[in-house]
Amino acid sequence: MKALNLFAAALVLSAALPHAAQAEGKLAQLYAPRPPAGSAFVRVLHPDATAVQVQVGQNAPQALGADKLASSYNVVKGGEPFTISIAGKVVGELNVAADSYQSVVLNAGKLQVLDDSAASDDALKAELRFYNLAGDCPAGQLQVADGPTLFSEVKPNTSQARAINPVSANLSAGCGAAQAKALALPQLQPGDHYALFLTGSASQPVLRGELAGTAPLAR
Repeated sequence: MKALNLFAAALVLSAALPHAAQAEGKLAQLYAPRPPAGSAFVRVLHPDATAVQVQVGQNAPQALGADKLASSYNVVKGGEPFTISIAGKVVGELNVAADSYQSVVLNAGKLQVLDDSAASDDALKAELRFYNLAGDCPAGQLQVADGPTLFSEVKPNTSQARAINPVSANLSAGCGAAQAKALALPQLQPGDHYALFLTGSASQPVLRGELAGTAPLAR
């Protein structure tokens, strides 16, 4: 019963920061560069655990590897073409809609765009997004360990998202009977976006998770 009620639990808010730290954070937000109107946000996913650099358009390259398979979201001009580079080589050119969030993965030598539209507008919720990037896995699933299923029948190289109360949990994922090692979901905050990636293969799936972020915008 506790597991079934996990995501219906009351919102857990973090302790208030000291006033000086709060003021500093507000000033940083106030004077931070803001994306121009009509921007889009794009990141690269690299399911392979090998270290590699990825680059979106003219944004700074980002290093990915075993501990980080998703770049931060990069700001690009919506409706205008930009390139994607992996390991210093341009692998394709894309054009995405303004005001959208997209993830890009290299699949069978071609760039595949995955829509990362928000699952909810509720600012008091956090968001989980589950990607099935495992090889030969026709239907990925993710559930609370010994609890309810959160995502099921997620097709290869696609994702599903849902809004949750910001709570901690142990998550399990896999492909059919094969299950990855359980992953501890960190204590999320309202407005956080947390990505869960099913990688590896259908027989030996691996579950990894990362908090999504946006790369600094150049002045």
